[in-house]
Amino acid sequence: MISPSVISGAVLGWALGSNGASSCFAVAVSTRKVKYKTAIILTAVFVIVGAFLEGARGLSKVSTYSYNSGINTEMQAFLAMLAAAITVTIMTMFRLPVSTSQAVIGAIIGGAIINGRADFSEGIKFFTAWLTTPFTAAILAFILYKIFERYIEKRIKNYGIYDNIIRITYYVSGIFAAYSLGGNSVANATAIYTGNINILTTKEALLIGGITMAIGVITYSKGVMKTVGENLVTLSPISGLISVIASAMTVFIFVKIGIPVPTSQAVVGAIVGIGLVKGVNTISFKTVRNILMGWFGTPTIAGIISLLLFFKFS
Repeated sequence: MISPSVISGAVLGWALGSNGASSCFAVAVSTRKVKYKTAIILTAVFVIVGAFLEGARGLSKVSTYSYNSGINTEMQAFLAMLAAAITVTIMTMFRLPVSTSQAVIGAIIGGAIINGRADFSEGIKFFTAWLTTPFTAAILAFILYKIFERYIEKRIKNYGIYDNIIRITYYVSGIFAAYSLGGNSVANATAIYTGNINILTTKEALLIGGITMAIGVITYSKGVMKTVGENLVTLSPISGLISVIASAMTVFIFVKIGIPVPTSQAVVGAIVGIGLVKGVNTISFKTVRNILMGWFGTPTIAGIISLLLFFKFS
């Protein structure tokens, strides 16, 4: 029987899906190439597939870091994940695309401080990956857009063919992004329960994480999807497509490395990269500022909530 302590991880998985779905089809929906209902169904399905097939590496690294930080009882695992879930849910309510990996690591560090086992040096790997993610996506988007503009776009003369190619590629890239999201982010929801703490087996963790993310996608993803797809930069169908491909490629690289990274930061970085090609005046710096506040605030808020919960209940 699965422990009730997993509930907080399931809540985080729901919040993760509702927030992270923006990295898959937000721009496709905003440019009217894919219907919203179709987008969330495809995202939900391939998030589960990606979690089950690609999530094991991330589970191992996060669970090891958590256990070494002193999160080694059921109650502590529950409290850390509850802190992360509360943080991500709050950010989602404000329609800010934030990082669940930042929330989880912040919550682990908050608990580790109470336990006297905070290891900031080991967390450098996670922090480095977070900083690298948006810049990698921005560079990829910039390069891909230039390549498409120079070698592909000018050779397609028939608008009908051009439109069909864009639409089909949106579906393919969105599915790839959802697959990468599942593989990358499932560790954030359930890794803390695996490994030495042995509350969940690897298969149980992957399945529960994938399903709860899918539920989040279906039930509460529209607000953040709108923020990313419409408010950050004015997107044409092709620039939106390039941003999805670039962000999905970035996330998939880290899936193979085994470090969960912020999918929302990848898509925002990619969109900003497109904005740099089109001219910085197309970028909504007010929205960028709000998102950056969410990025830096997420691990801090999660750490504080976790510290308070551990102080009170652990």
